[in-house]
Amino acid sequence: MSPSGAAYRGRFAPTPSGPLHLGSLLTALASWLRARQAGGGWLLRIDDLDQARCPPGAREMIFRQLEAHGLYWDGTPRIQSEHLQEYAAALEQLRAQGGVYPCSCTRARLAIESRPGPDGPVYSGRCRASPTDSAATNAFRWRVPGGRVVLDDPVQGQLWRDAESEIGDFVLRRSDGIYGYQLACVVDEQAQGITEVVRGADLIGSSLRQLLLLHALSLPVPAYVHLPVLATPDGRKLSKQNGAAALDERSASRNLLLCLRALGQEPPAALRGAATQEILDWALRHWSLALVIPTPQQAIPDFPD
Repeated sequence: MSPSGAAYRGRFAPTPSGPLHLGSLLTALASWLRARQAGGGWLLRIDDLDQARCPPGAREMIFRQLEAHGLYWDGTPRIQSEHLQEYAAALEQLRAQGGVYPCSCTRARLAIESRPGPDGPVYSGRCRASPTDSAATNAFRWRVPGGRVVLDDPVQGQLWRDAESEIGDFVLRRSDGIYGYQLACVVDEQAQGITEVVRGADLIGSSLRQLLLLHALSLPVPAYVHLPVLATPDGRKLSKQNGAAALDERSASRNLLLCLRALGQEPPAALRGAATQEILDWALRHWSLALVIPTPQQAIPDFPD
């Protein structure tokens, strides 16, 4: 691992539900380039709270894939499942503020009563209006504050939502006891001292939710950068759920060049067939966030002849 730099601290935080795909590599590469060009640290976090989704060996496979592409991280990876007490403490802090309430709504009820929003279904507020008993089988939701939440993104521009009508109260701990992604993320960013979060534009809604939580917990707010999400020619986002192919480590150089082209960097044809380190060296010298296309989604680029 290379030594951490000074002020800048970025991170890559995959879920070990399977191997990385090209879309994962794009995010990892961009965040690595941001950190290394700034002379800062690039940290790794494994988002494994939902153990049922994490098959044995997936974490180690991700490590191998990153190393095969020359993306070495700093320090010891943070494993979410080893930090449950920290998430519990944050939940208790929010509960003490009076913003947490139990929710007994089933998935069926949520499907019927939730209204559509820009980032997915928005909770109806049923249990906010009529709180249930705080039984062990209930989820716990956070009462979002009123008003707009606004984020300035250097790629996507100004992003905003009305918290109550477009985000709605969201889950901090699921009914099965697993802590919610939004809560865990804000605790993790603080624990790792993250100054900038680089992620896909499909997570804009998550960033705005986390911004609300960071303010509520009086935690430092990192900068956010949302990259275009890679999609198939028919418009489907590359994801494990959509059956995206695992990264072929034998094609690491080609994979890096594809991601650089998707990020608007246009590496020269002379780099075709070059070693991964040569490609990364070029990328570090020429990387510019200003060249990234300001769109939420784009097709996988063709590989140049």
